[in-house]
Amino acid sequence: MPEPVIVLDRLAKSFADTHAVAGVTMAIPAGEIFGFLGANGAGKTTTIRMLCGLTKPTSGTGFITGHDIWKGRYAIRSRFGYVAQRFSLYPDLTVLENLRFFGAAYQVSGKRLDDRVETLLDQLDLRSKSRALAGSLSGGMRQMLALSCALVHEPALLFLDEPTSGLDPVHRQQIWDLLYELSSHGTTIFVTTHYMDEAERCTEVGFLHQGRLLAKESPLGLKQHFKGQLLEMQVEPVMEGLVQMRGVPGILGVALRSGRIRIYSAESERLVAEWQKQWPFPGLTWLGHSWAAPDMEDVFKAYSQGYSAILENTAP
Repeated sequence: MPEPVIVLDRLAKSFADTHAVAGVTMAIPAGEIFGFLGANGAGKTTTIRMLCGLTKPTSGTGFITGHDIWKGRYAIRSRFGYVAQRFSLYPDLTVLENLRFFGAAYQVSGKRLDDRVETLLDQLDLRSKSRALAGSLSGGMRQMLALSCALVHEPALLFLDEPTSGLDPVHRQQIWDLLYELSSHGTTIFVTTHYMDEAERCTEVGFLHQGRLLAKESPLGLKQHFKGQLLEMQVEPVMEGLVQMRGVPGILGVALRSGRIRIYSAESERLVAEWQKQWPFPGLTWLGHSWAAPDMEDVFKAYSQGYSAILENTAP
């Protein structure tokens, strides 16, 4: 396995009485596409800000390529690129001027800068917008420009905080194709996302809940921690079924999937057996049931809602 680029040991950050990040320990090897998942407020952005040397850890340690993330923050900033959640470039500069400005800031100059700018304009579909002011771009094109500026110095490590938010499917796929290419050449990518189809594309995923790292594994490994398959009920009317089944003892939660009610329960087989003997919902018609393999959306729901009864122990 490649040497780890990022090593965290009980990294923590508190704001007064709020523990935003509570003792995260993990290592991320070179070339990994690491997906960092969690609900809003879980501590993902705070973790990234500590890794980037933008906020000082309260306790614990973190290292990037052997450099302490706080004490050595100035030494490592030239080694990574960072795309924040919010647009953070210069709106009064054109696309081309932003790229050249950030290139110069990272000490990229001359023919190398010219070549990088030309490559990025094509890779991220910005050629036609090169003379447009950054502030006039659509939200999606702003994201493409932000990613271009983060890549202008060809960093070995890339931090992406919800990089495809607001992008159409074509540009989302374009960015992921680029991330695959970067990863294949050894670039380590640390990405947060709320799109579960994107979590499926990561080589490894960490799940943060209330500042604590609950699991760190491949997407396949996380799905395999479910205890069996998930029950799906086909009933009519389906929306009334969602309401009624949500309150049944033994059911942790429900979700609507392709017109069926997906049930999260550690007692699904017992529920089906009981319902076959006596159907307890006189206002609902049972049309059938099936069993479904969990996907990353189910993983997210289970961890964020605390459905520990249907998960094996996944402590990293």
